[in-house]
Amino acid sequence: MPAVVDYQLTSGHADWPRLRDSAQWAEAQGFGAIWVVDHLAGRSMGGEQAYEAFTWLGAMAASTTRIELGSLVTNVWNRSVGTAIVAAATVAEISQRRFWFGIGAGTSPNSSFAWEQNVVNADIEPSMVRRQERVEHLLDLSKKMWATSPEEFPTFLQPNHTPCRVVGVNSIRLSTIAATKADGINVAWNHPRRDEFLAACREAQPSTEFQWTTFLPYDPDLLEPEHPTRLEMSDRGITRVILLESGVPHVS
Repeated sequence: MPAVVDYQLTSGHADWPRLRDSAQWAEAQGFGAIWVVDHLAGRSMGGEQAYEAFTWLGAMAASTTRIELGSLVTNVWNRSVGTAIVAAATVAEISQRRFWFGIGAGTSPNSSFAWEQNVVNADIEPSMVRRQERVEHLLDLSKKMWATSPEEFPTFLQPNHTPCRVVGVNSIRLSTIAATKADGINVAWNHPRRDEFLAACREAQPSTEFQWTTFLPYDPDLLEPEHPTRLEMSDRGITRVILLESGVPHVS
């Protein structure tokens, strides 16, 4: 069965009306979901501004009717872990659709993305192990918070559609964490270690409902299931393809 194709937006090249219209265009075109990036400033994605991810997602939930929504990826250091979990549940509840809760371990001090954290005096955790542990903490806490009988979390939001937690991976350890604690994995299709990460995830024996997702730059040719790259993705077991629109988004 061909993978579902999704559309990802950045806010650096368009204002809200254009982004709203683009979300409605994606819904009309039959994309499976709209995903957004989670950055504090536009320059990180080559743009002039950035909208806060969950505020933007809530607005898109109210501006569309069917298309699913997602974050790729939520930086676990941009908010407290509890706040991020409640934010994901809120988007799922407002939209009454599945929310794809993409989760990332955050930037290192040497990353090209570190500058936006430094400007606002945000903490940047230098230890890769501790960054990965925070991903585990979010996964463990969200599982408890969204349990059927959440005695530990009275009156916390329990969305009708439980978000699907997808870990963005760039290491073997994160691949294993995704397989054992999350609902899906996301790996950049063009990452040189892509197949290694996918193999490590499979070796950890995820559930049969596990979601295998990838992302790459938007190319209309990739909408064709018989495209050579799409066929290669199918061979790798990819279930969702996320096409990133890094420039001005499409509209009708």
